[in-house]
Amino acid sequence: MLERLPVENPADAPAALGPRLRAIRLARGIGLRELARRLELSPSSISQIETGKMQPSVRTLYAFAEELGVTVDEVLFASGPVAPSAPPPGAEPAAPPSPGPGLAVQRAVDRPAITLNSGVTWERLMFWADEDVEFIEATYEPGGASGPPDGFVRHNGHEFGCVLEGTLRVVVGFDEFVLGPGDVITFPSSTPHRLSNDGTDTVRAIWVVRGRRSGPLAQESTVDNAAAHVQHH
Repeated sequence: MLERLPVENPADAPAALGPRLRAIRLARGIGLRELARRLELSPSSISQIETGKMQPSVRTLYAFAEELGVTVDEVLFASGPVAPSAPPPGAEPAAPPSPGPGLAVQRAVDRPAITLNSGVTWERLMFWADEDVEFIEATYEPGGASGPPDGFVRHNGHEFGCVLEGTLRVVVGFDEFVLGPGDVITFPSSTPHRLSNDGTDTVRAIWVVRGRRSGPLAQESTVDNAAAHVQHH
């Protein structure tokens, strides 16, 4: 018999993002001003994001997730209790996650989705939340990007991407690629990277990030162009 997973209303995802960020921050015992200092944002910006008055960019969302010790998938779509923070060095490892569903179907109309303020929309492609895998469809509107022109993202894990429609510009470290329909890319997420739609047509792509929690990264962060030693025009 087909297993039916709990459905989260896609329309609720944007409204729930801010309160969920706030709930995770409070669970971690981090003050609003302290988080603003760590993220190099103003306290008012943090407040507007937490109250749902402003959506974060992809870059800011990754910074939030890193500082709060959760995956982006948990921040965006998880509806269960807040996951515990990572154990300190030398502590007993956490119990392995429960097995995933043997068989499950998610209908297109049931996809939770959220549009970020950088012109990117993420749709979650499976309800079952695996701590080690993020599986999404990303839509980049013309001009949409993972961050500002001089802003790059780095975090734990390894990324796999496949462009379905349009043309996506991907910068990974020193390397730059322009991907079209059917093109596939994979790279270590710890390498500073930026994704952008520099064309006039909407881009759709499938992204899988594996291993966000596997192994520490010295500092998961967003980095600017100079720090990444990447030059592009």
